[in-house]
Amino acid sequence: MSINHLPVLLTDRAREEVYQIFQHKNIPKGYGLRIGVKGGGCAGVTYVIGFDKPKQNDDIFKTPYFEVLIEKKHLMHLLGLKVDFIDTEKERGFLFMNPGDD
Repeated sequence: MSINHLPVLLTDRAREEVYQIFQHKNIPKGYGLRIGVKGGGCAGVTYVIGFDKPKQNDDIFKTPYFEVLIEKKHLMHLLGLKVDFIDTEKERGFLFMNPGDD
């Protein structure tokens, strides 16, 4: 299923980093950016991000330069999530912020 309204906010820095990865890291054609969760229970969920092929139970969200893949059962855990990218002397990577963490 293809949907246009992305339930996750990707900041400009995050979108640019994903785009650069697609351009320079030989991500195979037909892959998209997968955002999901693992775990649950008392410890809560851990957010995961990576590149993957679409699967049968995915919702596919189109952005101008790539597709975002989210497994249907993960949507409720990701609504309102903000994904940013940081690049400092001490750390580099994607940063996940729950609604209200700003």
